[in-house]
Amino acid sequence: MTDRGPAQGRHVPVMRDRILDLLAPALDRPGAVHVDGTLGMGGHAEGVLERFPDCVVVGIDRDREALALSEERLARFGDRFRPVHAVYDEIAEVVAGLDVPAVNGILFDLGVSSLQLDEADRGFAYRVDAPLDMRMDQSTGQTAADVLNTYSVEDLTRILRDYGEERFARKIASAVVRDRATERFTTSGRLVELLRRVIPMASQRQSGHPAKRTFQALRIEVNDELAVWSRAIDEAIDVLAVGGRIAVLSYHSLEDRATKRAFAAGATSSTPPGLPVELPEHAAYLSLVTRGAEAPSDDEVTTNPRAASARLRVAERVRDTSTRTSASRTRKGPTR
Repeated sequence: MTDRGPAQGRHVPVMRDRILDLLAPALDRPGAVHVDGTLGMGGHAEGVLERFPDCVVVGIDRDREALALSEERLARFGDRFRPVHAVYDEIAEVVAGLDVPAVNGILFDLGVSSLQLDEADRGFAYRVDAPLDMRMDQSTGQTAADVLNTYSVEDLTRILRDYGEERFARKIASAVVRDRATERFTTSGRLVELLRRVIPMASQRQSGHPAKRTFQALRIEVNDELAVWSRAIDEAIDVLAVGGRIAVLSYHSLEDRATKRAFAAGATSSTPPGLPVELPEHAAYLSLVTRGAEAPSDDEVTTNPRAASARLRVAERVRDTSTRTSASRTRKGPTR
């Protein structure tokens, strides 16, 4: 890991105070356990540890550099902080391995982290020329360059359309396949040049930077984000104790839609139509804490522009469901 300075000065956690307020009824108690499923540089975890002195925080991240930075940042809390290298859809396995009695709070701050955006050599940022990597865990898996250089026109079109909501998905995919026949894609700068050339100028003026949607789509594909999230949200709800709360920060509609579906399924009775009495196993097992998705304040967006697209949803576990088979269990994530 290169020395780029401590995490405190490089990361402003989105909606931190609001999240702490909403999690307080679950975490402000002796022996509380909180799982930060997307630890990043530890800003939210630090807030939990400071505000709730009797709480233990388990921090999960697939990015080894983020883990190292957060360990340094949170060392002063001793064994109240437990870092774990894992992907967040492994939350049930992580919790079981730590032998904690129950999980009272869970936070997921989805998408790309400030650490990954700020480090040019990771390839997440389209405003700097860098190797096309985009892996959150650089020790494994295919890179964004691999996707661009090996996927068919049809597969590239699919991920650009489905994950980037890109109107010109086929046009971009065709141009990528045509250009890579001459020279393979290795850096973000060349991809950005292609996007500026292919996307109509009128669309660029209306929709902002032409690379925004393509880079989002590539990042989601490389890290299998939507499939991972579809699994993770169910696993997280399952390990949450009754009275525990789960908070999710999403930054695009695809993530938020999956969160909304999972929360709505848990907050809805599964009583069959025509049954006169609701049986206990049909009762809702979640209660929605937020009304829809909350957005950050204008003041926060002014001081931290990266918060602009954030949407926060929070739910509370109200019933034990250790034997349930929820409708959400049958959902399948997107396939490659």
